[in-house]
Amino acid sequence: MTVAGVAPTLPAIVTGFVRHGRSVPIRHAFRHRVYQWLVDLDDVPRLPWYLRPFARFDVRDHLGGRGPTIKADLRRYLAGHGIEYDGRVVMLANARTLGHVFDPLTVFWCVDSPYVVAEVHNTYGERHAYLLRPDERGTDETTKEFYVSPFNDVSGRYRLGFELDHDRVSVRVSLTRGGRTVFGASFDGVPRPATRRSIVATAVRMPLMPHRVSALIRLHGVWLWARRLPVVPRPEHRLQEGIR
Repeated sequence: MTVAGVAPTLPAIVTGFVRHGRSVPIRHAFRHRVYQWLVDLDDVPRLPWYLRPFARFDVRDHLGGRGPTIKADLRRYLAGHGIEYDGRVVMLANARTLGHVFDPLTVFWCVDSPYVVAEVHNTYGERHAYLLRPDERGTDETTKEFYVSPFNDVSGRYRLGFELDHDRVSVRVSLTRGGRTVFGASFDGVPRPATRRSIVATAVRMPLMPHRVSALIRLHGVWLWARRLPVVPRPEHRLQEGIR
């Protein structure tokens, strides 16, 4: 099982903080308040017409983007790794808002199995999925294979940790090279049922979240560039089997 506790009522809005920290060759850290959606892929929410512009889930935004559903694409990806799975899948992701979405990391918990899929997106419109098998503490390691930041090459190993419970959702990522942690990121949040009232309240308190995420990533990039952090050339992106 990839879920140690009782899963929250879904769909849910998970409000919390994202944290990033870089230690070499210069130090830079930040914390921002954000929210994400937690949904069951067998029951992806389709909101009333007046809320739909503020939260929509498009199959093209994840994995292969072929459809007919996000879960169908996930099953194809797993089948490419010799895994036949049709159980419950819980997805943590940003929703498309006013036609825009940017999702640095989407997490798919395959609840009735030992597997978690972590799908990474970069600002160049590319994506890469990592198939993980977390241990009893919810952690696993994998080799970095995907260019994410213009200030980090494609080397090192990721250590990832996941927690999904009725009162907490947490994702942690650290990147190590030569036994030294050079980068870390995390999201910790509290899930609440996605009622119409809570959707409106969240959209008012934190409007245009995907747009804000995109803007903040670029602003922090400008900050690093202005401090003469070397830019690493982007290698040619190699498409994974089943991933667009």
